[in-house]
Amino acid sequence: MNFAALLSRILASMAPGASKPASGGSYFPVTVKALSESDRRRLLRHFLALGPDDRLLRFGSQLPDELVTRYVQGLDFNRDVIFGVYDLAFRLVGVGHLAFAPSDSNPVYGHATTKEKVAEFGVSVSASARGRGIGTRLFERASMHCRNEDVDTLYMHCLSSNGTMMHIARKAGMEIHRSYGEADAYLTLPPASPGSMLQEAVDEQLAMFDYTVKSNTRAAFRWLKKLPGLRTKEESKEESKDGSKDGSDQR
Repeated sequence: MNFAALLSRILASMAPGASKPASGGSYFPVTVKALSESDRRRLLRHFLALGPDDRLLRFGSQLPDELVTRYVQGLDFNRDVIFGVYDLAFRLVGVGHLAFAPSDSNPVYGHATTKEKVAEFGVSVSASARGRGIGTRLFERASMHCRNEDVDTLYMHCLSSNGTMMHIARKAGMEIHRSYGEADAYLTLPPASPGSMLQEAVDEQLAMFDYTVKSNTRAAFRWLKKLPGLRTKEESKEESKDGSKDGSDQR
């Protein structure tokens, strides 16, 4: 097998819709990247792919597509921080939204901190990528960012039935208050340190490298598919059928 054919086979295994190994799916390293305006289209695709139950857990209600679209369009990357996880096929499969607010903007925050602002965290993970610790990694990255931004209180509000958020909260040692089917969880964060600053910088650099590799691999796969010698058997069959049909029509 020549290099081009080998590369084509490797890239095909990473392409959307590629068959998964019998062990239960293609596993990939979970790197968390700070998202930007260029990711807004993929953010919308991620949230629209969430089913009614998942939207209920993420937003507190089963938002229709129109309101989900409005939510994504209203994301302010200069005010808030949105983190994401991409899979091997360059699909956004995990999103963590870290929103900042003045500590006196809500009486719920008042007793929790003496700092000027607090942070609220929301997370969603695609059904195809669950069970891999993506939600926890997003939370850990958000916590690190809060520490380095002089925010000592991380807050989560969700339905009490949201098992994923409750698991993250308990695992992090958050103080949880439940009332009327809803839950509020707080985590007091330690102050920033040279180690936390360095850790966040290294994590972001690794995530950027991972993002670039996946993006370039996806672009290379699309380019290779256009080469005549690297077309799949299915594409060749379709072309043969079309050619036979054209020949029949000319008789």
